[in-house]
Amino acid sequence: MRVESVEFPGEGAVSPLRVPGTLRIVAGRAAVVIAHGSSGPDSRGRAYAEALAAAGLSSLEIDMWTPRGLTGGLDRPKNVADTFPDVFGAFRYLTTRPEFDALRIGLLGFSWGGVLAMLTATRAVSRRYLRNGERFAAHAPLYPVCWLYNRVPGYEFRDLTGAPILLQCGAADDYDAPDAAHTLVQALHPSDRASLSVIVYPQATHAFDQVDEPARIVSDPLSHQGQGGEVAFTPNREAGDAARAETVAFFRRALIP
Repeated sequence: MRVESVEFPGEGAVSPLRVPGTLRIVAGRAAVVIAHGSSGPDSRGRAYAEALAAAGLSSLEIDMWTPRGLTGGLDRPKNVADTFPDVFGAFRYLTTRPEFDALRIGLLGFSWGGVLAMLTATRAVSRRYLRNGERFAAHAPLYPVCWLYNRVPGYEFRDLTGAPILLQCGAADDYDAPDAAHTLVQALHPSDRASLSVIVYPQATHAFDQVDEPARIVSDPLSHQGQGGEVAFTPNREAGDAARAETVAFFRRALIP
C-alpha cells in the first residue's frame, strides 16, 4: 500500500475550499471515499481503510473540519449539506488520478459522514454536483441518524440514483428508535427500497465500531429522535469487526468486476 497526503478543491463550494485527505493506494482501479463523523477523523477511518486495502480497494479518507477551522463534536457545520463539496470534491479528485476508474468509486461514512453517504445517493443531490450520468457507484452509511430522513427539511431521501446502499447501525443507538432503519426503508417507494440493504447489530450503540477511543457519553440536540440528550458511544469489538467485514464484502461486490 502506498500512502499519500493529498489536497483537492471542494466541488462547487461557495467559497474557496481545499480539502486535505489521506490516499491509500493498492493494486486495482476501485477506490472508496471515507467521510468521518462529527468528532473528526479517528480510528474508524484508518481501520476501514486498512480492511479495504487488504481486499484490494484503495481509499481516500478526507478531513472536513481542518479547512473550516472546526474542532469537532458540536463545533461542526450547521447543515450536513455544507459538506457536500468535500465528498464530491473527493470524487472529482479520484477521477483525475490515472490509477482509478470513475465508474468504481464508492462512499463510506460514519454518523455525519453516514448522512452524506445517504443524501449523495439521491438524484437531487448527485445531479447538483456531478454531470454526464456520473455517480458514486456504492454507498455504505454507518449509523446515519435514520430518523432525520423525509422528516427534516434538507434531508429528503427519495428518488435514488440506483447505486447499491448498505446501511448499518445499532439497535441501542441513542439517536434513533431500535427499528428506525427498517422503518425508514419500509416507507420508501419500492423502486428506492430495492437499492438498500440493512444490517442492525443488537445492543450496539452509536459509533460502536470505534477501535482506539474509550467508551464515552456525549450530548447532542439531534439525539433521541430530535428531542436531544445524552448519547452513548460504546465500542463493541464483535459488532465492529462484523461491520467492517460486511462493508468490505459490499464494496468488493459493487466495485470489483
